[in-house]
Amino acid sequence: MSRKRKGFIFFLGILLMCLLLVAFYDKTEEKYGVEAMNPTEETKGKIAITFDDGPHPYYTPQILDGLKKRGVHASFFVTGENAELYPDIIKRMNEEGHLIGNHTYSHIQLSSQNRQEYKEELIKTNEIISNITGREVLFVRPPYGSWDKTLEKDLNMFPVLWSIDPLDWCSSNASCIVNKVCTKVEENDIILMHDYYDSSVTAALAIVDELLKEGYEFVTVDEILFD
Repeated sequence: MSRKRKGFIFFLGILLMCLLLVAFYDKTEEKYGVEAMNPTEETKGKIAITFDDGPHPYYTPQILDGLKKRGVHASFFVTGENAELYPDIIKRMNEEGHLIGNHTYSHIQLSSQNRQEYKEELIKTNEIISNITGREVLFVRPPYGSWDKTLEKDLNMFPVLWSIDPLDWCSSNASCIVNKVCTKVEENDIILMHDYYDSSVTAALAIVDELLKEGYEFVTVDEILFD
Protein backbone atom coordinates (compact mmCIF):
# COMPACT_ATOMS: atom_id res chain seq x y z
CA MET A 1 0.00 0.00 0.00
CA SER A 2 1.34 3.40 -0.95
CA ARG A 3 2.31 5.98 1.65
CA LYS A 4 -0.30 8.37 0.27
CA ARG A 5 -3.08 5.78 0.62
CA LYS A 6 -1.99 4.96 4.18
CA GLY A 7 -2.12 8.67 5.05
CA PHE A 8 -5.63 8.99 3.63
CA ILE A 9 -6.89 6.01 5.68
CA PHE A 10 -5.30 7.46 8.84
CA PHE A 11 -7.03 10.78 8.19
CA LEU A 12 -10.41 9.03 7.77
CA GLY A 13 -9.86 7.22 11.07
CA ILE A 14 -9.18 10.47 12.93
CA LEU A 15 -12.24 12.11 11.33
CA LEU A 16 -14.47 9.18 12.33
CA MET A 17 -13.23 9.32 15.93
CA CYS A 18 -14.00 13.05 16.13
CA LEU A 19 -17.52 12.50 14.80
CA LEU A 20 -18.13 9.76 17.39
CA LEU A 21 -16.93 12.03 20.23
CA VAL A 22 -19.21 14.85 19.08
CA ALA A 23 -22.19 12.49 18.90
CA PHE A 24 -21.42 11.16 22.40
CA TYR A 25 -21.21 14.69 23.83
CA ASP A 26 -24.53 15.71 22.24
CA LYS A 27 -26.32 12.68 23.69
CA THR A 28 -24.84 13.25 27.13
CA GLU A 29 -25.82 16.90 27.10
CA GLU A 30 -29.34 16.03 25.91
CA LYS A 31 -29.77 13.43 28.64
CA TYR A 32 -28.22 15.21 31.58
CA GLY A 33 -28.17 18.89 30.58
CA VAL A 34 -25.21 21.18 30.12
CA GLU A 35 -24.50 21.18 33.86
CA ALA A 36 -23.66 17.47 33.67
CA MET A 37 -20.53 18.45 31.78
CA ASN A 38 -19.96 21.64 33.81
CA PRO A 39 -21.25 21.02 37.35
CA THR A 40 -21.82 24.14 39.47
CA GLU A 41 -20.46 24.48 42.96
CA GLU A 42 -22.88 23.44 45.72
CA THR A 43 -24.30 26.25 47.82
CA LYS A 44 -22.92 26.78 51.32
CA GLY A 45 -26.45 27.16 52.65
CA LYS A 46 -29.08 29.80 53.28
CA ILE A 47 -28.53 33.15 54.97
CA ALA A 48 -30.73 36.21 55.44
CA ILE A 49 -29.85 39.88 55.22
CA THR A 50 -32.20 42.21 57.09
CA PHE A 51 -32.64 45.98 57.24
CA ASP A 52 -34.02 48.00 60.17
CA ASP A 53 -35.39 51.53 60.66
CA GLY A 54 -36.59 52.34 57.14
CA PRO A 55 -37.90 52.96 54.72
CA HIS A 56 -35.62 55.87 53.90
CA PRO A 57 -36.63 57.94 50.84
CA TYR A 58 -33.13 57.92 49.35
CA TYR A 59 -31.19 54.93 50.67
CA THR A 60 -33.89 52.23 50.66
CA PRO A 61 -34.60 52.54 46.90
CA GLN A 62 -30.86 52.19 46.25
CA ILE A 63 -30.81 48.94 48.21
CA LEU A 64 -33.94 47.72 46.42
CA ASP A 65 -32.37 48.51 43.04
CA GLY A 66 -29.22 46.58 43.97
CA LEU A 67 -31.12 43.58 45.32
CA LYS A 68 -33.35 43.43 42.24
CA LYS A 69 -30.31 43.53 39.95
CA ARG A 70 -28.83 40.58 41.85
CA GLY A 71 -32.07 38.60 42.16
CA VAL A 72 -31.86 38.64 45.96
CA HIS A 73 -34.68 38.90 48.51
CA ALA A 74 -34.21 40.53 51.90
CA SER A 75 -36.26 41.28 55.02
CA PHE A 76 -37.13 44.86 55.95
CA PHE A 77 -38.25 45.74 59.47
CA VAL A 78 -39.88 49.12 59.11
CA THR A 79 -41.14 51.67 61.58
CA GLY A 80 -44.77 52.68 61.33
CA GLU A 81 -43.99 56.38 61.07
CA ASN A 82 -41.66 55.84 58.10
CA ALA A 83 -44.09 53.44 56.43
CA GLU A 84 -46.76 56.14 56.65
CA LEU A 85 -44.43 58.69 55.07
CA TYR A 86 -43.26 56.44 52.20
CA PRO A 87 -46.02 53.96 51.33
CA ASP A 88 -44.81 53.60 47.73
CA ILE A 89 -41.52 52.15 48.97
CA ILE A 90 -43.42 49.66 51.13
CA LYS A 91 -45.50 48.69 48.09
CA ARG A 92 -42.33 48.16 46.08
CA MET A 93 -40.80 45.96 48.78
CA ASN A 94 -43.91 43.80 48.77
CA GLU A 95 -44.20 43.62 44.97
CA GLU A 96 -40.55 42.60 44.60
CA GLY A 97 -40.86 39.69 47.03
CA HIS A 98 -39.19 41.04 50.15
CA LEU A 99 -40.46 40.25 53.63
CA ILE A 100 -41.80 43.27 55.53
CA GLY A 101 -41.76 43.15 59.32
CA ASN A 102 -42.68 45.42 62.22
CA HIS A 103 -40.08 47.58 64.02
CA THR A 104 -42.64 49.42 66.21
CA TYR A 105 -44.11 52.79 65.25
CA SER A 106 -41.49 55.13 66.69
CA HIS A 107 -38.55 52.79 67.39
CA ILE A 108 -39.55 52.51 71.03
CA GLN A 109 -37.59 50.19 73.33
CA LEU A 110 -39.66 47.84 75.47
CA SER A 111 -39.39 48.28 79.24
CA SER A 112 -41.38 47.18 82.25
CA GLN A 113 -43.03 50.62 82.37
CA ASN A 114 -44.20 50.93 78.74
CA ARG A 115 -45.48 47.47 77.83
CA GLN A 116 -48.97 48.68 76.87
CA GLU A 117 -47.61 51.57 74.82
CA TYR A 118 -45.19 49.19 73.10
CA LYS A 119 -48.01 46.78 72.28
CA GLU A 120 -50.13 49.59 70.87
CA GLU A 121 -47.23 50.69 68.65
CA LEU A 122 -46.92 47.19 67.25
CA ILE A 123 -50.64 46.98 66.55
CA LYS A 124 -50.65 50.41 64.88
CA THR A 125 -47.67 49.54 62.70
CA ASN A 126 -49.22 46.21 61.68
CA GLU A 127 -52.32 48.07 60.52
CA ILE A 128 -50.27 50.59 58.53
CA ILE A 129 -48.28 47.89 56.74
CA SER A 130 -51.32 45.69 56.11
CA ASN A 131 -53.30 48.60 54.67
CA ILE A 132 -50.49 49.23 52.19
CA THR A 133 -49.67 45.64 51.21
CA GLY A 134 -52.89 43.74 51.93
CA ARG A 135 -50.84 41.19 53.86
CA GLU A 136 -50.82 40.18 57.51
CA VAL A 137 -47.64 41.10 59.38
CA LEU A 138 -46.22 38.12 61.26
CA PHE A 139 -42.67 39.14 62.17
CA VAL A 140 -41.30 41.78 64.52
CA ARG A 141 -37.77 43.01 65.03
CA PRO A 142 -37.83 44.44 68.57
CA PRO A 143 -35.67 47.58 68.81
CA TYR A 144 -32.48 46.85 70.77
CA GLY A 145 -33.57 43.20 71.05
CA SER A 146 -35.87 43.86 74.03
CA TRP A 147 -38.84 41.47 73.93
CA ASP A 148 -41.63 39.98 76.03
CA LYS A 149 -42.62 36.47 74.97
CA THR A 150 -46.22 36.96 76.10
CA LEU A 151 -46.61 39.40 73.20
CA GLU A 152 -46.12 36.51 70.77
CA LYS A 153 -49.40 34.96 71.90
CA ASP A 154 -51.21 38.27 72.32
CA LEU A 155 -50.37 39.49 68.82
CA ASN A 156 -49.64 36.24 66.94
CA MET A 157 -46.22 37.57 65.97
CA PHE A 158 -42.76 36.05 65.87
CA PRO A 159 -39.68 37.98 67.06
CA VAL A 160 -36.67 38.02 64.75
CA LEU A 161 -33.30 38.78 66.30
CA TRP A 162 -29.93 38.36 64.58
CA SER A 163 -26.69 36.40 64.68
CA ILE A 164 -24.35 38.91 63.01
CA ASP A 165 -24.33 42.62 63.86
CA PRO A 166 -21.57 44.63 62.12
CA LEU A 167 -22.73 47.85 63.84
CA ASP A 168 -23.17 49.55 60.48
CA TRP A 169 -25.16 52.36 62.09
CA CYS A 170 -22.06 53.67 63.88
CA SER A 171 -19.45 53.18 61.13
CA SER A 172 -18.85 55.08 57.90
CA ASN A 173 -16.23 52.55 56.78
CA ALA A 174 -18.02 50.26 54.33
CA SER A 175 -15.01 47.95 53.93
CA CYS A 176 -14.85 47.40 57.68
CA ILE A 177 -18.57 46.51 57.77
CA VAL A 178 -18.15 44.05 54.90
CA ASN A 179 -15.18 42.40 56.61
CA LYS A 180 -17.05 42.01 59.91
CA VAL A 181 -19.83 40.13 58.16
CA CYS A 182 -17.95 38.04 55.61
CA THR A 183 -15.35 36.73 58.07
CA LYS A 184 -18.02 35.49 60.50
CA VAL A 185 -20.92 34.33 58.34
CA GLU A 186 -22.15 30.74 58.49
CA GLU A 187 -25.17 28.86 57.22
CA ASN A 188 -28.52 30.08 58.63
CA ASP A 189 -27.07 33.35 59.90
CA ILE A 190 -29.30 36.44 60.07
CA ILE A 191 -27.36 39.62 59.27
CA LEU A 192 -28.50 42.89 60.85
CA MET A 193 -28.13 46.03 58.70
CA HIS A 194 -29.89 49.40 58.43
CA ASP A 195 -31.26 51.00 55.26
CA TYR A 196 -30.64 54.45 56.67
CA TYR A 197 -26.99 55.26 55.92
CA ASP A 198 -24.93 55.75 52.78
CA SER A 199 -22.13 53.45 53.95
CA SER A 200 -24.69 50.77 54.80
CA VAL A 201 -25.96 50.75 51.21
CA THR A 202 -22.43 50.30 49.85
CA ALA A 203 -21.57 47.66 52.44
CA ALA A 204 -24.80 45.68 52.08
CA LEU A 205 -24.48 45.26 48.33
CA ALA A 206 -20.79 44.37 48.64
CA ILE A 207 -21.70 41.75 51.25
CA VAL A 208 -24.32 40.28 48.93
CA ASP A 209 -21.84 40.14 46.04
CA GLU A 210 -19.14 38.48 48.12
CA LEU A 211 -21.39 35.89 49.75
CA LEU A 212 -23.12 35.01 46.49
CA LYS A 213 -19.66 34.41 45.02
CA GLU A 214 -18.86 32.15 47.98
CA GLY A 215 -21.95 30.05 47.28
CA TYR A 216 -24.48 31.29 49.83
CA GLU A 217 -28.17 31.63 49.01
CA PHE A 218 -30.02 34.69 50.30
CA VAL A 219 -33.55 34.09 51.62
CA THR A 220 -36.09 35.92 53.74
CA VAL A 221 -36.04 35.28 57.49
CA ASP A 222 -39.08 32.99 57.50
CA GLU A 223 -37.07 30.42 55.53
CA ILE A 224 -34.31 30.52 58.15
CA LEU A 225 -36.68 30.26 61.10
CA PHE A 226 -39.14 27.64 59.84
CA ASP A 227 -37.58 25.54 57.05
